Amino acid sequence: MTDESGNGGREYDPDAAHNFPDERLNAVLPELLSDPEIQTYLEAQNVNAVTRKGYNDHGSKHIEIVRNRALCLYDLLKGGDVAFNGASDQGLDEADEAVIVALAATLHDIGHVVHRDSHVYYSIPLAADILDRLLSQFGFYDVEAAVRMKAEVLHAILCHHTEEDPLTTEAGVIRVADALDMERGRSRIPYEKGGRGINTLSSQAIESVSLHPGDGRPVLVEIEMINAAGVYQVDNLLKAKLRDSGLEDHLRIVAVNTKAEDQLLERIEL
Repeated sequence: MTDESGNGGREYDPDAAHNFPDERLNAVLPELLSDPEIQTYLEAQNVNAVTRKGYNDHGSKHIEIVRNRALCLYDLLKGGDVAFNGASDQGLDEADEAVIVALAATLHDIGHVVHRDSHVYYSIPLAADILDRLLSQFGFYDVEAAVRMKAEVLHAILCHHTEEDPLTTEAGVIRVADALDMERGRSRIPYEKGGRGINTLSSQAIESVSLHPGDGRPVLVEIEMINAAGVYQVDNLLKAKLRDSGLEDHLRIVAVNTKAEDQLLERIEL
């Protein structure tokens, strides 16, 4: 695996040069990372998901990874001249696209505090209350702009699972970024508790996920596996999230088993 794009899409760097206007995003991020209500939600949402249901991590670390993946994916897509329509359809600015992505990535799973089952629908009212407060604090959204921003963030949250199809590119980014948190650490908690389900075992097989500028498509997703169980993460979970995301023609996904004598090379061209 090669890494020609810095950190391989693992972490958004506010000080780096980006393919989009980043001033608003860089003003918003510190608030998201320090807001006590948000941080408490991110810790509390793991109780139902992990402690009570034994699922993979859906807490602070998962949110950090998804937000970083989403922003790096967004940046690569912008670099590939992919059109985004969420903010523009609402008459908002290009600078608001990344803010929508960051807010949706941060709040998409807070419905877990109510229940793991159907959590995406519980996330909507909880996120709506937080957005009412946050958007008024930032200083660059009047009432009309705040309502329109809220609408786009909630749409992206709703569509991060496959029950609802994204109608915006921003929402598609959130859906795919959620699936890109598939590395071994994601399954650490249930694996240590003795979990041996296919989700846990396949996640244990994923060594690394990296994002790079693509050749022919804007984004190349490289996935390094240490055994063939990782194919389930790629061919079932990631493919399901990619389908109908609106990003099918913009991503090339290559998964490689680096530990097998006869290397398994799984290429998904969608």
